[in-house]
Amino acid sequence: MELLQERGISKTRICKDLDLQRGNFNRYCRDEFQRLDANLLVRLCDYFDCDIVDLLEIREKD
Repeated sequence: MELLQERGISKTRICKDLDLQRGNFNRYCRDEFQRLDANLLVRLCDYFDCDIVDLLEIREKD
């Protein structure tokens, strides 16, 4: 996740701060999730002080 690198935040730190399971967060980072969790997206936007468009990228399926 680019925001993590840009802001120097580790996955461990964000998972601890937001009380997330590391495995679930890793699936989001690798685009391997089944559905979007709206609550998590809001929490991530608040955490990074960003807009949802900074978190999501819409791509055509291969």
